[in-house]
Amino acid sequence: MYTSYDGLSTQVPVGIAEGLKHESSIHCDELVSIAKALLTDFVGNLVQLKLRELDDALAIAVGLK
Repeated sequence: MYTSYDGLSTQVPVGIAEGLKHESSIHCDELVSIAKALLTDFVGNLVQLKLRELDDALAIAVGLK
């Protein structure tokens, strides 16, 4: 999650509608592995449309599209 959004195909804009405090974006071109136990604070959620956008961005980032 980043506060910047550059409009890249590997980025998904998210914000208040998803339960966040401000406009942000998910950057799929900078993926890292994090242990689930470290994810302790619930921030928000994605509706089906945003999940599809995230799926597309991930596919592009890993070379599936």
